[in-house]
Amino acid sequence: MNSIEVHNLTKKFEKFTSVNNISFEVGEGEVFGFLGSNGAGKSTTIKMLCGILSPTSGDANVGGFSIRDNPDMVKRNIGYMSQKFSLYNDLTVAENINFFGGVYGLKDQILRDRKNGFWKYPN
Repeated sequence: MNSIEVHNLTKKFEKFTSVNNISFEVGEGEVFGFLGSNGAGKSTTIKMLCGILSPTSGDANVGGFSIRDNPDMVKRNIGYMSQKFSLYNDLTVAENINFFGGVYGLKDQILRDRKNGFWKYPN
């Protein structure tokens, strides 16, 4: 069984093609990484696979969910940690939590509950 299946994934920004028709599979339990120079499309591909950025064409299944048809379920079923610590220095802690909560589709009472739980530390 595959954890990730990518089929002809492409992302264009106006006339610039960032990711050009890539296909690959990652089996369950495999470790997989991207290597390449700056501008090769690694981060764009990861953003698509996380359901944060929509592909121009093609599709991928991550954990059994289509990034095109069901990006919210992809977000709910993955964990992602960037190589670089990614809080925004020009935002407050609360603003950073609101931003990243929004990226993962949290809003209203659910976001408030999660934020409140974040600040509770065990004795």
